Amino acid sequence: MGNTGYQGNEQGSNSQGGRGLRTSDFDYRLPPALIAQTPAEPRDHSRLMTLSAADGSIGHYRFYELPSLLRADDVMVFNESRVMAARLRGRRDTGGAVELLLLSRLSAGVWRAIGRPGRGLREGATFEIGEGAIKGEVLQVEAGGERVVRLDDESRLAELGSAPLPPYITETLEDAERYQTVYARVEGSAAAPTAGLHFTPELLERLRDKGIRTAFALLHVGWDSFRPVKGEDAAQHKMHSEYWEISEDVAALIRDAKATGRRVVSVGTTTARLLENAAALSEDGLPQAGSGWADIFITPGHRFRAVDALITNFHLPRSTLLMLTSALAGRDAMMRAYAEAVERGYRFYSFGDAMLIE
Repeated sequence: MGNTGYQGNEQGSNSQGGRGLRTSDFDYRLPPALIAQTPAEPRDHSRLMTLSAADGSIGHYRFYELPSLLRADDVMVFNESRVMAARLRGRRDTGGAVELLLLSRLSAGVWRAIGRPGRGLREGATFEIGEGAIKGEVLQVEAGGERVVRLDDESRLAELGSAPLPPYITETLEDAERYQTVYARVEGSAAAPTAGLHFTPELLERLRDKGIRTAFALLHVGWDSFRPVKGEDAAQHKMHSEYWEISEDVAALIRDAKATGRRVVSVGTTTARLLENAAALSEDGLPQAGSGWADIFITPGHRFRAVDALITNFHLPRSTLLMLTSALAGRDAMMRAYAEAVERGYRFYSFGDAMLIE
């Protein structure tokens, strides 16, 4: 059971043929018409592809069939982070428009953000949101172009901000809750942990009725998780840190599952990064309770310690998330699965269809 992830990452490592990790190895052609603009209705009626990390075999289902595809003693771990109203629009003191996307909270009133226009957000620049309701200042411009900004009043962010949708979604979302999971609880993400968007309360109950244990941990998703890797040498890519928490109860449940040979099923790549980061920090290689900042970059060759199976969406070309899924299933198997998904008209990205890798 625990060997599933290990076999997949060996396949991914071998597919590199002894050379360095190249970003172009994770490129693929996607017709724009397959980029989902709206979520499936109901949530659990999206399509679900299964991919075996052991032999590369593929199956095709609907997401509501998930309970029949999992084992009764599986432990499923979800990311309960909620998308915050991270997109802010306002004006610079010079009069020009400004737009900010808050990425992560560094301390009281201090945030890492991306913004435009970049030339108008130099260090020391000041701005206001909501006709002076919030006043801000750019404290620092980082090497990657991100801004560290101070906001004088965080209490009105939910009122004045809006939930950010990825730039490839061009249609207006009528119900903002459709970009939140049904179990989202702790606000702090700049983007949704999208594998969880397929779950309904009824589906969660059906999973529990089968005997599957469900557990909830936290990783606040930053925009960096979704951006393509720019350089050809993927090893040079730097992941930004994201805040995480695992409770004592959840850590104990995961550790017991590993000790008794039960599978840990990660719901989403964000949860996988959270669990593998926590495992890497512990002396025995299994997640411990705690909190901190995760910047783990999982690529083919990674030996999975916590995660045995993964539920995920179909990701952007050349992205860190496609590299992570390839680490579990093997790059060649993953690229064959993506080619079949394109051929069969699966829907891609945040509002798209899902995949179960096991």
